[in-house]
Amino acid sequence: MSIELLSLDNIQEIARQYGYWAVFIGIALENTGIPIPGETITIVGGFLAGSGELGYWVVLGSAIAGAVIGDNFGYWIGRWGGWPLLIKVGGFFNISSHKLEEVRQKFSRNADKAVFFGRFVTLLRVFAGPVAGIVQMPYYRFLLCNLGGATVWALIMVTLSFFVGRLVPLAQLIHWIAQFGILALIGVMGWLGVTLWFEFGKPGLQGEE
Repeated sequence: MSIELLSLDNIQEIARQYGYWAVFIGIALENTGIPIPGETITIVGGFLAGSGELGYWVVLGSAIAGAVIGDNFGYWIGRWGGWPLLIKVGGFFNISSHKLEEVRQKFSRNADKAVFFGRFVTLLRVFAGPVAGIVQMPYYRFLLCNLGGATVWALIMVTLSFFVGRLVPLAQLIHWIAQFGILALIGVMGWLGVTLWFEFGKPGLQGEE
């Protein structure tokens, strides 16, 4: 798909043409694990609600439903076939299954936070559901965190674009939210890197002494 097809003008046209279905399907596909601009479509939906072209509550409901259903698909895809695929990919990069298992256990201990807060983090929003399935997070816990995170995320995104979209250009608002997501990703990666180094790096250094 070309960059032009993903331009803000085209996303707005899709949202105007398909309305609530665009919001629902867009965020559902993104949360399934398909890297499309579902968050941007949701923001555009909130913006159109602010201008009176769509209804606020229906946009909010569509975003919540799409996020919950999409993450559920991602979860079961990861649970049914994600781990064997990850083992194969790890082998390609010379990462042992033992190391992958250690990382899986680490993620499993933080899966609740990853599913709930992952929606606010670039890329993690796309992969949180499948990864939760890969680590075999108990489904009832996943469902609760998924629903809670989806509700808070959708409420913030739709309400923010509904009100702030009246004060600043839509492109600027999307840029600010994207920057926040990238900064959050950098923070998560930094925290994960430091944590893994302390857990897996230090024993190796001690062994060399």
